[in-house]
Amino acid sequence: MILWFTGQPGAGKTTLALEVIKQLDHPKFVHVDGDDLRDLMGNKDYSKEGRIANIRLAQNIALFLEKKGFIPIASFVSPYRYLRDELKNKTDVIEIYVHTTDIRGKEDFFVKDYNPPKNNFIDIDTTHKTIKESADEILDVYRKMATMAQRS
Repeated sequence: MILWFTGQPGAGKTTLALEVIKQLDHPKFVHVDGDDLRDLMGNKDYSKEGRIANIRLAQNIALFLEKKGFIPIASFVSPYRYLRDELKNKTDVIEIYVHTTDIRGKEDFFVKDYNPPKNNFIDIDTTHKTIKESADEILDVYRKMATMAQRS
């Protein structure tokens, strides 16, 4: 299972991903972050093509980690719904859509053609929720899905 955090810059994706990992406190969870991956790969191309390449690479890393027995927790803007849906068709994914109406200083990096999810996602509006409240909501869904997966 992969937990995939998506949303505009500054919404709280990485903060929530790290809080989920902290609360679960298990060595099988691996965080894959958009900024880290771009730094590692030297991909500073924020065009549509550059974003697609970065997301495909992130998805391949997440799938690889999952096959090795880890639980990837990815936090990427990942603006294109069709790419996120492709991943959902390959494996079990909990898609977490993180958004806010707060101004948090990263609005210059917003993706104009961001496609919010339409189906099978957790909607987290961080405008009026604490980090813990948001993480608890995500963890409730994760635990239910993990329990169902163990039964089958």
